[in-house]
Parts: sequence; C-alpha cells; structure tokens
Amino acid sequence: MLTFPLAQAAPAGGGLFGNPLLLLGLLFLVMWFTMIRPQAKQAKQHRELVAGLAKGDKVVTVGGIHGTIRQVDEKTILVEVDGGTKLRIDKGKVGYTLSSTEPA
Repeated sequence: MLTFPLAQAAPAGGGLFGNPLLLLGLLFLVMWFTMIRPQAKQAKQHRELVAGLAKGDKVVTVGGIHGTIRQVDEKTILVEVDGGTKLRIDKGKVGYTLSSTEPA
C-alpha cells in the first residue's frame, strides 16, 4: 500500500524573513525613509517659503517666470516682471526665491 505525506506539517520558515508581517514592516520602513519622509520635508520647506514671502523678494515661479514681488495678499502675490508688467500669481506656484545679489 502506498502512503502519501499529505498530512505532514510544512517546515518552519526560520530566518529573518520567515514572518510575513516582519517582511511587510521592513518594506514599509524602507519606503518611509526613501520616499515618504523626503517628500514631507520638501513640502514643509515649500510651505515655509510661501509663508515667508514679502514685498521686494525676487522669485521664480514653477513656470520659470522671474520677477520681484510688489504686493502680497492672502493667497496671491503681485509679481513685477520685465518692462513693468505685473502678474498676479498664486503663492503656491512660487518655485524658489533668489538672493538679492542675483539678477531677476
């Protein structure tokens, strides 16, 4: 008579990655430190930049427009570009500010 080992227990999966929850937790930590944390830091820096905008600051928008802030409102800024042209721009669309030594 033939007997098949159907009722035998599976071998224990020892080692570091034996527990699927441990592997999932390790994967989450790797994603946190490589993707989520840097994006959160960058978003915080941008919020601080937007909150600190003031009249006279030289800025560059995310669209590449260089200009000088002439007026700051709650949600928008008035930026003067070449030739005295003024543009009203959302504060969140400011990419970065230039130091006062660099040309706008």
